[in-house]
Amino acid sequence: MRFAQIREDIATARRRDPAARSGAEVLLTYSGLHAVWAYRAAHRLWSWHWFLLARMVSQFTRFLTGVEIHPGATIGRRFFIDHGMGVVIGETTEIGDDVLIYHGVTLGGTTTTHEKRHPTIGNDVVVGAGASVLGPVTIGSHSLVGAHAVVLADAPEHSVLTGIPAVARPRAGRERTVLYDDPGLYI
Repeated sequence: MRFAQIREDIATARRRDPAARSGAEVLLTYSGLHAVWAYRAAHRLWSWHWFLLARMVSQFTRFLTGVEIHPGATIGRRFFIDHGMGVVIGETTEIGDDVLIYHGVTLGGTTTTHEKRHPTIGNDVVVGAGASVLGPVTIGSHSLVGAHAVVLADAPEHSVLTGIPAVARPRAGRERTVLYDDPGLYI
């Protein structure tokens, strides 16, 4: 893993989590970040067709962090898992850039066939605590998935998804929301 990528991940965590006090604290104590780093190693093994070793890395990481990311998943840049415990990301999941998910999130499948069976999450999406996005659905970029929502259908860009099953509504004004007074970080 490149040092520039590690620095970018730490900076992302510091921007996304107002409780982060220093880069050293993030580097040493953020289990969601550790899970993402281990996922990258496992994903590389998976891409080399070393499936068993990739799964072993993934399962050991799950044991250590409480975060299960299948090594076959595809994850973009600046992905951040806040708190992390109980997060499950399935094999055919695709996650865009600048995505934030909270603890207890499931990006899972609804079938056992060998096909695209997990969600596709666009860029700049926030998935709230305890939410489940199930099946080969697509969540459009710049969307928000509410806490404990159960998403079973596609949602267009700039959506807010809440409820069981989740209903997509347009975000007010479709304006960018600046996070933590940083104009460079928005959803």
